[in-house]
Amino acid sequence: MINLNGTILNSEEAQIDPLNRGLHYGDALFETIKVSAGKVLFWEDHYFRLMSSMRILRMEIPMNFTPEYLEEEILKTLSHYENNSAAYRLKLIVWRSWGGKYTPTSHEVEYAIFAEMLEEPFYLISEDPYEVELFKDHFVTSGLLSTLKSNNKSINVLGSVFAKENDYQNCLLLNEKKQVVEALNGNLFLVNGYKIKTPPLSDGCLNGILRKQLINIIGQLPDYVLEEESISPFELQKADEMFITNTIVGIQPVTKYRKKEYTTSVAKELLSKLNVKARLG
Repeated sequence: MINLNGTILNSEEAQIDPLNRGLHYGDALFETIKVSAGKVLFWEDHYFRLMSSMRILRMEIPMNFTPEYLEEEILKTLSHYENNSAAYRLKLIVWRSWGGKYTPTSHEVEYAIFAEMLEEPFYLISEDPYEVELFKDHFVTSGLLSTLKSNNKSINVLGSVFAKENDYQNCLLLNEKKQVVEALNGNLFLVNGYKIKTPPLSDGCLNGILRKQLINIIGQLPDYVLEEESISPFELQKADEMFITNTIVGIQPVTKYRKKEYTTSVAKELLSKLNVKARLG
C-alpha cells in the first residue's frame, strides 16, 4: 500500500507523474522511520529534521504539515496492512512539484508514504561477523547539504556495489579532506577506552536521528566522554570498538576492519539504554 498525497492506493495503482522533480533533479527529501506496535519511534526528531531540511532546500511547507497530521497519515497508511500492530520500516518522501526545467515555478510539494514489515519490534545486537572497508572512489562533500537525508545517494549506491563485489558488509565514506565521515547507511562511532568519538556534522555526515539519541544517552553516562571531532583513517585501527547507527537497525557493531578486530561491549550497553528510550518515548 502507498499513501500518495493522503490517498491510500495499492502499489500497482499508484501513479506518480513522470514530471517529477525528485526523479529528474534529486529535488526530494525522505525520512526512514521505524514504527513498532503502532508507535512511531522518535517521531518528534524525525518531524523536525524533515521540516528543517525542507527549509534548507527552500521548499514551501504546507500549512497542514503539522506533527499531528503527518503522524496520522503514517498510522493511516499502516492501518491498511494486514498486521498493523507489527514493526515496520516506513519511508516518508517529499518532493517539490513540477514547474520548470531547473528553477521551479511552483512552491507546492507532494508526498508519499510506504512501508515494509520488520522481523523485530525493537533493537537487537547482531552477533554475525561484520567487516568494513574504506570506499575511496568518490568523496562526500563536507557542508550542510551532505547532512540532509535527500535522494542524492549516488556515492552510497556505488559504495554498496563495491562492498558487495568485495564481500564486505559495509563501507566507510570519506570527505574531500580524507576524513572518515560515516558508513553507507548510518553514522559512525569509535570507542577508545572511556572516550566515544563521532564525526561532527560540519564534516558532512548525515544528521542522523539515532546519532542524536546516542549523543544524548552518552552525555548522561558518567563512565564515558563523547567527542564530536574529525576522524582520520589512521584512528580506525587504534579503536577498541566501532559501530554504526541508523533508525532501523539501531546499533550495528563492526567486528573487523582490515587486520583489526573489535569488541562489542559498549555497543551492547548503549543498545539496552536505547531500547528503554525508544519504549518510553
